[in-house]
Amino acid sequence: MKVPFLDFSKMNEEIRDEIKEAFDRVFESKWYILGKEVEEFERQFASYCGVKHCIGVGNGLEALMLILKGYGIGPGDEVIVPSNTYIATALAVSYVGAKPVFVEPDLETYNINPKLIEEKITDKTRAIIAVHLYGQAAEMDEISDIARRYNLKVIEDAAQAHGAEYKGRKTGSLGDAAGFSFYPGKNLGGFGDGGAVTTNDDELAEKIRYLRNYGSIKKYHHVYKGHNSRLDEMQAAFLRVKLNYLDKWNEERRKIAKLYLENIKNESIILPKEADSRKHVWHLFVIRTKKRDELQKYLEEKEIGTLIHYPIPMHLQKAYSDFNMKEGDLPIAEKISKEVLSLPMWPGMTEGQIQYVIDTLNNWEGE
Repeated sequence: MKVPFLDFSKMNEEIRDEIKEAFDRVFESKWYILGKEVEEFERQFASYCGVKHCIGVGNGLEALMLILKGYGIGPGDEVIVPSNTYIATALAVSYVGAKPVFVEPDLETYNINPKLIEEKITDKTRAIIAVHLYGQAAEMDEISDIARRYNLKVIEDAAQAHGAEYKGRKTGSLGDAAGFSFYPGKNLGGFGDGGAVTTNDDELAEKIRYLRNYGSIKKYHHVYKGHNSRLDEMQAAFLRVKLNYLDKWNEERRKIAKLYLENIKNESIILPKEADSRKHVWHLFVIRTKKRDELQKYLEEKEIGTLIHYPIPMHLQKAYSDFNMKEGDLPIAEKISKEVLSLPMWPGMTEGQIQYVIDTLNNWEGE
């Protein structure tokens, strides 16, 4: 049996007719940038997240960058980021001229460890970016408490956590502002790039509406040195369709994860955990093993697709060589990078495919 890492086929088939209708609606409207589709998606997604504002932008990286810029964070400032995340989190900080300061994760959840944040705060620190990695919300109460004590902004990187919950509240509503990505592989993904900012901060929302559109909301009148970072009408129309299926598809992911958690029984494999007071949406189902490369090769031979999220921690990437950090400086992120492996996870997986993954893992002799 062949089990790809990700397969859009069943999701796409489920929404085929609605997507075609959405395409036709935008095509016939003859309005393709910042129109009614974007406005309606922004309204619907803000309501879904439980916030006052949603601003559609070009992608998830630019969502974070625009939040930072909207708060006036720039050269000379520092921003706390997890050491274990996709590089876009740090790049957003670098893009505004500030310095990302890496904080190690909790090995149980892979999210930033709040207990290690305070020691990294200096008089230059302006914000904490809390990444909800793999689909599970970070420990937001502890992070917010620290931020209040030091007068810092809390920015959620919710690129992997559409619909995830923390103590009954959805991601996107847990900090001062949040950045989302609608990259096609996300739980809520478009058919191209896209992103959004969610917030209850009226002033920030207004500023980002300017910043995303060359610093203007009135044509040829520019208040800020802005950017071209706009969610387009076509992607907004597609996302409106898919938003109606997000909770259903997330529940499918949760059911698959439950089967994996209950039935994968191999002493060489460490399974992920859903922390207390969280609703994990399992954007990725990430296991760990000391023989990761051997396991990946074994699964490849059995025609089971896997990916590594992520093989090189940010502080060891060439892009951040100017930080002069070396192996051993952030040992937890380094350990994770050597051991993690993401298993197939998508709405529409068959029982046979799920069981084949489970049986294949249980038959692996890792020791």
